[in-house]
Amino acid sequence: MNLLMIGDILSKEGRKALRAELKNLKKRLAVDFCTANVENAAGMFGLTRKVAQEIMESGVDVMTSGNHIWDKREGVVLLDEIDNLIRPANYPPGVPGKGHITVEVGGRKLCIINLQGRTFMPAIDCPFRCADSILQALPRDIKVIAVDFHAEATSEKLALGNYLDGRVSVVAGTHTHIPTADERIFPGGTAYQTDIGMAGPYDSIIGVKQEQVIERFLKGINIRFQVGGDTPCIEGLLVDIDESTGKARRIERIHELTGGDADETDRA
Repeated sequence: MNLLMIGDILSKEGRKALRAELKNLKKRLAVDFCTANVENAAGMFGLTRKVAQEIMESGVDVMTSGNHIWDKREGVVLLDEIDNLIRPANYPPGVPGKGHITVEVGGRKLCIINLQGRTFMPAIDCPFRCADSILQALPRDIKVIAVDFHAEATSEKLALGNYLDGRVSVVAGTHTHIPTADERIFPGGTAYQTDIGMAGPYDSIIGVKQEQVIERFLKGINIRFQVGGDTPCIEGLLVDIDESTGKARRIERIHELTGGDADETDRA
């Protein structure tokens, strides 16, 4: 099974990149299933129904998220309404939505788990113990398991990757919007990358106009950010997984420039 996991979709620029290139990319890479993180997909923060529909029509099969999924009231409601939208599983009981989903792909079952880190992030339940609970409850016939770990600290991401080695097929980090060059397959067969990047403007600072971010650093005052750059890109991780064992056989970092212009009216 070829699984493509796309990083954080950033606003209109990221969605534009998906519309322009994702279906062609999936065909060229022989992708069987595609996930993407959507917590920044609507105006840089949160999700709306219209945006979710656009993302699915672009070719994303399951939408994961993170701490910003709570930023728009409409997006919170969608967690209980859209079957293939999930949020981090380690939020405390009582919040809307679900933290993992099992789907069938070509006659095989695939489980996508969404987790969130705690270092420099909201104080929620332990992602390590939450992963243990989910994995213990999964039926034994589910071999292919992918984790979107939405976290800030590289050490926490790498720790979870090693902790889950041999128990899941892939651990893909999201949240920082900057892809790391450490893609690997651990000894137990788990594919890993600390951060898989974003779908958004490549010529930017984590998706924002460079001059605005630089001004904030120079002056120490709040600047209203705008989506920046004129080179949309799709970044992510492609993993070839043995469906009978759930072990990763091959891993490839994805970086595709798609062309097009940023929409300067789309602001945080």
